[in-house]
Amino acid sequence: METAEMIPAGVLTAEDLGRVHMIGVGGVGMSGLARLLLTRGVPLSGSELREWPALAALRALGGTIYMSHDVSNLDGVDTVIYSTAIPADHVELAEARRRGLRVLHRSEALAASMTGRRTIAVAGTHGKTTTTSMITLIMQQAGLAPSFVIGGEISEVGSNAHHGTGEYFVAEADESDRSFLLYRPHVSIITNVEEDHLNTYGTLANLEDAFVEFGTLVEPDGFVVTCADDPGAMRVTARLRELGRTVFTYGESPEADLRLTDITTTAAGVRYLASLDGQELGEFSMPVPGRHLGLNSASAVLTALKLGVDPEVVAAGLAAHPGVRRRFELKGIVGGVRVYDEYAYHPTSMTAALHTLREVAGDGRLVVVFQPYRMYRTRDLQEEMATALALADEAVIMEVFGPGEVREPGEGGVALTAAVPLPPEQKIFVPSWEDVPGEVVRRVREGDVVVTMGAPPISLMGDELMAALAGRAEPVSPNGYVARHASPDAREPA
Repeated sequence: METAEMIPAGVLTAEDLGRVHMIGVGGVGMSGLARLLLTRGVPLSGSELREWPALAALRALGGTIYMSHDVSNLDGVDTVIYSTAIPADHVELAEARRRGLRVLHRSEALAASMTGRRTIAVAGTHGKTTTTSMITLIMQQAGLAPSFVIGGEISEVGSNAHHGTGEYFVAEADESDRSFLLYRPHVSIITNVEEDHLNTYGTLANLEDAFVEFGTLVEPDGFVVTCADDPGAMRVTARLRELGRTVFTYGESPEADLRLTDITTTAAGVRYLASLDGQELGEFSMPVPGRHLGLNSASAVLTALKLGVDPEVVAAGLAAHPGVRRRFELKGIVGGVRVYDEYAYHPTSMTAALHTLREVAGDGRLVVVFQPYRMYRTRDLQEEMATALALADEAVIMEVFGPGEVREPGEGGVALTAAVPLPPEQKIFVPSWEDVPGEVVRRVREGDVVVTMGAPPISLMGDELMAALAGRAEPVSPNGYVARHASPDAREPA
């Protein structure tokens, strides 16, 4: 997908799309957009090959879901929407172009949905989904009724998209394929800028150029929010200020406009004191642990304050944030073993998540089940990933999930496992999905924390691990003896 072919925000509206068909409608990003369009009254169909959890809700909203990819699905359609994951020769995509239908990338259709709203676009190497969800809940707490599209589901609102009645539209802005350059935000947020997506950009310098361009696309009366603690974000900030753009910063740095102090994180959550332009604002907290999540929350706090939301309302909205699925999500507790799921796949986010999980584990051990996401990232950042994985006591590593990518001999999961600086008995490469639960059961004991981490499919592994743990005859205590009185399926109280 080339940037030159894209349609920028403001040219189309959602209502201009007519009857819409979405290829691969079940994924989080596509289903969120589908939900938004359906609630705006846009007639919509979609095609899938498996029954994703989101499909039932789309049917309930009036969407037509085809469980096959076929040219007949396009009959009567005006606009076809696809994602970056759909290949150019896909049967429906190729037929849509042959018929001369309007064909839009997901980001182009999302940009059309933003027309007429004040958009808050969240970009950055890490933290986009969590930050977007925090801003959304704060705006809802303030009674601003925002529209939103989020790359994950917030358990508090039970949805990844909504058509609100207010003037604001909150959305993730994906830099991976340059599609974030389509939007014309009122507020642009840049959580951090680190080396990633080099298959698209080639170099970190080119990636930073794109973030600078993203920052220049804000409306004349809008502003940019960046992290004062992140070197890449601050390089972008300096360039934007040289171009005359308004940029506000947050972080622990003494130079930050919104400065954080006394950050503390426990299993119960994270809290900190904040001051804006030297004026004390008091304490902010959220019931999800992780120092990095506290830092991300500050971007939401700063954005809301600059938009005129009362500090007490901001604090209340943040305190109500329950977390996002696949971001430090507790799947359950079986036989004294806590099982979490975490989306992190870049070394920086992996390191932050594993540090937090190490705190949560307490006296127990930390076992990570990691599925790398994309061959180019695993190859280019192998050493950094290996160092992050060594924060765990045991590492079970799967093969790289990289649809459409070619894995050369010696690359992938085998090479990554070899690079992890843990003793041989504390790490293992398990290429077969079916073998992973048994391997984890063999390694864990009562009091341990297990986290499934990485590429999207690994989110399905948690339930299988819990089933395998439940099927184990008796849990094993930390000292290696059978714990005969442990509950076989204890769960954390509500």
